[in-house]
Amino acid sequence: MPKILIVEDEFQMSAALKDNFELEGYEVKVAYDGEAGLKAINEECFDLVILDVMLPKLSGFDVCKAVRQKGIETPIIMLTARTAEYDKVRGLEFGADDYVTKPFSLIELLARSKAVMRRGIAQKKDLPSHTVVLMGRLIIDFDSYSAIIDDNPAKMSHTEIEILKFLWQHKNETVKRDDIMKYVYGIDGEVTSRTIDNFIVKLRQKMEIDAANPKYIITVHGVGYKLII
Repeated sequence: MPKILIVEDEFQMSAALKDNFELEGYEVKVAYDGEAGLKAINEECFDLVILDVMLPKLSGFDVCKAVRQKGIETPIIMLTARTAEYDKVRGLEFGADDYVTKPFSLIELLARSKAVMRRGIAQKKDLPSHTVVLMGRLIIDFDSYSAIIDDNPAKMSHTEIEILKFLWQHKNETVKRDDIMKYVYGIDGEVTSRTIDNFIVKLRQKMEIDAANPKYIITVHGVGYKLII
């Protein structure tokens, strides 16, 4: 039975979510603040975390960031009342797999939850355990979601490594921005192609000797990118 953690401080909301997910056959645990949510994630294994942004003690952003820094790959869907793209992208950069903006329908959340869990299972099958890849100045361990730059530990977001993973799986092939977005976020229309472009700029700065003249991640104008390995 899939196990879900709901981190939501609004009692009526958390109770409604718990009831609906249990009706769908999930085992559900609830935490009512960020610290309790982080403690639960550190101590137990979950198939999905539904994480509110505005929480007492620790924000959803802080919880998500801490989880990913520890290498925990449990899928995370963030719940937010904020509509600015910056706030949504911020959560994704910290390693969230998807987000749902309040108010939302339970049907939508259930559908997104199932999609994120399916994608997480599929991605684990894509690469053998401890696949370590050299990309320019970067050494990436796709299993532990860690990286080294020039023999030093690198600060890499979950999303950055997911993009590199997709590019590596399609190395020496041209990939469309839309395909990268679907792989990393599993959504259409919520995140713009400009978001992917911004991540590519950051990745080039970390892996290229001369980011202004990239040799590894090449832009294919009008289409997307190609990883040359």
